[in-house]
Amino acid sequence: MTGQTDFALFLDFDGTLVEIAPRPDAVRVEPALVPALERLRDRLGGALAIVTGRPVAVIDDFLAPARFDVAGLHGVERRVGEAVTGGRPEDHPALRARVPRLQALAADLDGVLIEDKGASVAVHWRLANPDDAGRAETVAKDIAAELAGAYRLQLGKAVGEIVPASATKGHAIRAFLENPPYAGRRAVFLGDDRTDELAFASVNEDGGVSVRVGPGETVAPKRLADPAAVRALLYAWAEGAPMEVSGLPEA
Repeated sequence: MTGQTDFALFLDFDGTLVEIAPRPDAVRVEPALVPALERLRDRLGGALAIVTGRPVAVIDDFLAPARFDVAGLHGVERRVGEAVTGGRPEDHPALRARVPRLQALAADLDGVLIEDKGASVAVHWRLANPDDAGRAETVAKDIAAELAGAYRLQLGKAVGEIVPASATKGHAIRAFLENPPYAGRRAVFLGDDRTDELAFASVNEDGGVSVRVGPGETVAPKRLADPAAVRALLYAWAEGAPMEVSGLPEA
């Protein structure tokens, strides 16, 4: 694919590239998505990355056989090319020590899932009844409070994730922009959740463009309706349509 742009494109995964599923392992990747992302990455001179709460290895599984640059675990781990930094569970002993108790506290809550990501841990309550969902959120808040200072609770859509306090998607995007092929480009970030709002703010502050996917209050100036609208835009760009964000709907 020929043609260049001054964009560096950053894409959330769940709720942005794919529809959110009841369980994290149940999402489905549209067959046309991966080859379109590969063509779009070529058009961008390599400046395309996935920025997600998922581990890098999980994104690799979903988008196989392609391998993209990824900021995983809200920026705890990051891969550019073949170089991976961060994300080792053994670097988080205080968090690891509390995972068994978190699992025990959630064991009696119907429909609550503990997703242990090694360097972070997520409590999902999408399938829980309202009472158990409320208890699950309280459990997540209590464990996060015990780790206050070093970790924080990142709330999203029916999920609370305990992550290192220094890890945000905004920091991850800024780290990408410090090095080729991202350096000197304008960041464009698409995301759908409360977990993305801090990144929207930092992208806006740095002169980039943030795009909220779906409804809800947002600091992003632009909005797309749903993941299907995101994929339609990316497919068009991958096929050579002008890469402009000024014409996207206002948020």
